[in-house]
Amino acid sequence: MSKLTLYFIRHAEKPEGSWPGPGLTLDGTKDKESLVIRGWQRAGAWAALFGAGLDEGAYAKPAAVYAATPGTTVNKGPSKRPFETASPLAARLGLEVPNTTFGKGQEAALVQELLTLSGVVLVCWEHQAIVESIIPLLPVRRGKPPTAWPEDRFDVVLRFKRKEGGKSDGFSFKELYPRLLAGDSDTPL
Repeated sequence: MSKLTLYFIRHAEKPEGSWPGPGLTLDGTKDKESLVIRGWQRAGAWAALFGAGLDEGAYAKPAAVYAATPGTTVNKGPSKRPFETASPLAARLGLEVPNTTFGKGQEAALVQELLTLSGVVLVCWEHQAIVESIIPLLPVRRGKPPTAWPEDRFDVVLRFKRKEGGKSDGFSFKELYPRLLAGDSDTPL
């Protein structure tokens, strides 16, 4: 098996959450399926963190970025938030946009593709689908991934690392807390 590091982040802050204001598209159009201003701030912070090239640190620079397929109509699903959260990082890395081949409900196909990859990959998805539909499909050999993700937590990174050529093709898991924005927590999910 090839060496692989998978990072999973939840989309950034959304309307009707703990942060005020309407969802806004990149061009400023109100959209309930988009990020609030705080969410756009977090998207930029993720880009700064993962785009910095800290290859040997906890937050290695991804070679690929995935996000759930976004909706294309204002105020109609599917959510644009995973795509909006991952887009600044994709741009910083020189990728045109995040890979949006898979949408919510296609997590099994996403995981199947991810397991064939090598290097460093970041996936931005809806939080419940991460813990309910993605994590159970990953062969985790060390660490205990969360089984729930609170509605108000947007500040956590789930890291899964697979070593190259080991006896096991499983991943080691670690939960990371970069504390990028004021009010972020270092409390485990």
